[in-house]
Amino acid sequence: MDTAETIAQFAKMLRNLDRWLERGVAYARDKQFEPEVLVQARLAPDQYALVRQVQSACDAAKYAAAYLSGGQAPSHPDTETTMDQLRARIATCVAYLESVPAAAYAGAAERRVAPPWLQGKWFVGRDYFAQVAVPNFYFHVAMAYAILRHNGVSLGKMDYIGNLPVRD
Repeated sequence: MDTAETIAQFAKMLRNLDRWLERGVAYARDKQFEPEVLVQARLAPDQYALVRQVQSACDAAKYAAAYLSGGQAPSHPDTETTMDQLRARIATCVAYLESVPAAAYAGAAERRVAPPWLQGKWFVGRDYFAQVAVPNFYFHVAMAYAILRHNGVSLGKMDYIGNLPVRD
């Protein structure tokens, strides 16, 4: 799994997520309710709300980039309460992902990754990336998509996938 290419894909998916939130705002206005209702929407009572899904997707992407490049992820205090704030967080995260040069991921597969939540334990970079970072990122992105779709926002498969690099 090429780390730099996958991080670039994370950035693409976060830009897609930003467009979904924009569509959610338009949907709310069209239906005459406050867009922030969607911020607290969830699929099940014991599941994260949209706000936490977006925060978690951003966190999964930025920590993957930081841990695997040997860098430091930007800090976000998880205080977003509005669609505009969520969109700003996504923009900040994408800017960070795009600021990490591909060369910084040299040796990522063998890098020692010790997230604080492991309490002193660690992963080899390739295991962290393939078994934690990638599935965790896509889980939260898919849940954000599902919450918006469940609440009536008109989204389809191509909104999820986004632009494709097709050629003539």
